[in-house]
Formats: sequence, C-alpha cells, structure tokens
Amino acid sequence: MVSDKFRFPTLTAVVIANMVGTGVFTSLGFQLLDIRSGFALLALWAIGGVAALCGAMTYSELGAALPRSGGEYNLLSRIYHPAAGFVSGWVSSTVGFSGPVALAAMTFAAYASSIFPEGLSINIQKLLAAALLIMLTGIHATNHKNSSGTQVIFTLMKIGVILAFVFGTLIAVDTPPPVSFLPTEGDFAIITSGAYAVALIYVSFAYTGWNAATYLSSELEDPQRTLPWILISGTAAVTLLYLGLNFSFLYAAPMDLMAGQVEIGAIAAQAAFGETAGRLTGLVLAMLLISTVSAMTMAGPRVIQVIGEDYPAIGILGRKNRSGIPATAIWIQSSVALIFIISSTFESVLVFSGFTLALNSFVTIAGIFVLRYQQPDLERPYQTFLYPLPPLLYLLLTGWILGFTLISRPVEGLFSLGFIGSGLIFYWLAAKRLSSRRAYRKFIVKLRRARVRQPTANAFRIWKFHSKT
Repeated sequence: MVSDKFRFPTLTAVVIANMVGTGVFTSLGFQLLDIRSGFALLALWAIGGVAALCGAMTYSELGAALPRSGGEYNLLSRIYHPAAGFVSGWVSSTVGFSGPVALAAMTFAAYASSIFPEGLSINIQKLLAAALLIMLTGIHATNHKNSSGTQVIFTLMKIGVILAFVFGTLIAVDTPPPVSFLPTEGDFAIITSGAYAVALIYVSFAYTGWNAATYLSSELEDPQRTLPWILISGTAAVTLLYLGLNFSFLYAAPMDLMAGQVEIGAIAAQAAFGETAGRLTGLVLAMLLISTVSAMTMAGPRVIQVIGEDYPAIGILGRKNRSGIPATAIWIQSSVALIFIISSTFESVLVFSGFTLALNSFVTIAGIFVLRYQQPDLERPYQTFLYPLPPLLYLLLTGWILGFTLISRPVEGLFSLGFIGSGLIFYWLAAKRLSSRRAYRKFIVKLRRARVRQPTANAFRIWKFHSKT
C-alpha cells in the first residue's frame, strides 16, 4: 500500500536540499568582489545560520499552531488577512520558487559544463537545465512514494559529497592561500558596511528553504509534533555544512581566482585536486544540485495548490491526481521556471529573489507577536525557545539587510516591492468570486469534487470578509 503521507526523514531531506543549493555554490564569488577577509566571509555564513535558526524556531511555533500546507500563504492568511496570504502565495508561486528552481538548474548546467575543456555554450547549458527540470517534474507529479524516495536518496548523496569535499581539501592542499580566519583590525569596518549587508542578501538566499517543510504540513505524519524538529534540525545541520564548505573554498583556491565567478566549487576543486580530478569533482557538485531542483519542485507547488483550493476563480490550481499529488500546480511552477531559464540573467534573479523572499519571511516572523496577542489561548504544541529573542533577532538582522539592499540595489528592491503590489490586484480579481453566499456554496461543491474533503477555513474567511464589502 502506497502511503499518502510524508515522514520525518523525507521532509528533513526537503529542508536540507532546499537550502543547500545554488546559493552556497555561487555566492562566494560575488562576495569576494567587495570583501577579502576570511574572518568576515565566514562570519557572513555564521550570521546567516543564526538568522535562519531563529526563523526556524519561530516558524516551528507558527506551523505547529496553524498546521496546513502552503507555508507563508497559510500563515499570513490566518494571522493577518487573506490578502496578505494571497500576496505571499503570489510571490512564492512565481518568484519565490520558480526563480530559485531556475537558478539551481542553471547552476547545475554550469557545473556540468566545467568537465569539458572548452565548456558548453550558453544555449546548450540552458537546454541541459531545462531537461533536468522536466525530468524531475515528471517524477514529482506521480505519487508520494516516487517523490519521497527520489528526494531522500539525492539529499543523502549531497551531504556525503560535501563532507568528502571538505575533508578532501584539508588533506590535499599542502600550501593554502594566505587567508586569515581570525578577526583583524579592519574586520569591524567591513562587517558594519553597506557592502556587507548586500553580501548578506546572497547568504540569505543561500539559507532560503529552512521553512520548506511548512509547505507540506498537511501531507506530514503528525505535523504538530514533528514539524518543529524537522525545521530546527535541518537548519542546524545546513549551517555546519555551509561553514565547512566555504572554509574549504577559501582554503583551497586564491580569492582572485574565484572573485566574480559562478562555479566556485569547480574552481576550488581544480585548485585542490588538480585539473582532471577537479573537473570530475565539478561534475559531482553538479549532481548535488539535482537534489535542490527536486526539493523545490516538490515543495513550491503546494503553495499554488492551496491558493487554488481557496479561490474559485483559479480553482483548477488546487486539483490533485489519484495519488493526492497536486500535479497541475507542479507543472505550472516548472513552466514558469523554464521561462526564467530561457530569459533571465543569473545575478539579477538572485538578488531579486533573495530580497523578495527575505521580505516575505520578515512579515511572517513578525506574525508571531500578532498571533500571541490575538489568540493567546490557541493550542501551541511547540513554543519558541527563548521567546521573544529569536524572532526579534531575526527581524533585526533581516531588516538591516533589506534596508541596505534598497539603498545599494534600488532597482531590484523597488521592482520587488512593485511585484508584491501587483499581487494585491490579482487578489482583488480572485476574491470577487467569493462575494456572495451562492458563489461560496458552489465553491465548496467544487472543492469536494476535487477531493478536498473538508472545506478550508481560509475559504470561509475570504468569503466572510468579502460578503461584507
């Protein structure tokens, strides 16, 4: 009998695989353009890990108290207002997942290209990235068994290879570059600079995914008990992997060689193990990114699914196949990602996606204070450890990053804010269909026919609000 639920190992693998991907294998090259201190660079990843862990502890309380698939869409709809949830879902289902999926597939192709002496043309790389995405979409659109097994296998392989790479560079490199990993006199000025805050956007993007399990809460066995431990253990493990991996990059290759480059893992591998072995290592690192594309193809469409369940105007998005998989939503997200692969540049999508996702999680983390004030008697199977310090620290760090990014990269920041505003227009158009009791009743019938056995509480909240306006 095929299980219709995901278990603890699967969603822990989803969290780890969502985080360990494009960001950590590309960000250092962009950071080295402005920062040349080993201590400051590693501190970037430590700060990012602390922020992600604070976010994971806060999301654990929110996700356990309000268990349902959809991530921020579910949480913001129930904490603030249906419009806030819709805009969050709009961001997640378009830029939030499709952009990073495209970036991960493009990075996979770039690393795979490194095994050829002359590399591969951009068009061939895009074709390779598209082929990977289409293959994984076909797997995840079938059933839970195929989806779960694929994810766990690729994630275990990813962890094993990263650990082997870290320890391998320590053994293979006889004379590391002259990089100091201890604090120096000029490090304080670097850490408090605007360039450092922008560099944290790349780190923030690399840590994106620590909340991935909340997108599949409804498909998790005993979510109120296991979800907190999935988020916290997955985030802590990735923080250690990131520190080790970036240390090994800086330990193996000169900074000048990696500055401004995308495939820094392949560059570090060639410096540590020689050109031939390095090229093969680049191919192995490319294989690791399959897990990242797989995880985001698995988690992201659940946002599209629950939006379709709540809004009759786009109810087709909530349809599931016979195995309970939102196949329509999976194919839609992958189609948007394919557009990114064909048309977008790497760095602009990275900054834009990083800023948008950081803003999304910032508003969600602030929601813990709203929820505790509005519903103090709500059952909370898990309560944030050392509350209110984790959410406050997360908001402080993320607010600093967002502010300096708006100043230093106004085009990407303002475009992100404009994109979020466009979501409000789509919300108004979608919500109009729930403005009458008759429309709501028709919608409930449609939900039941689509195998959504219990009408969602959010659909009722949307109808209740709009029936008054």
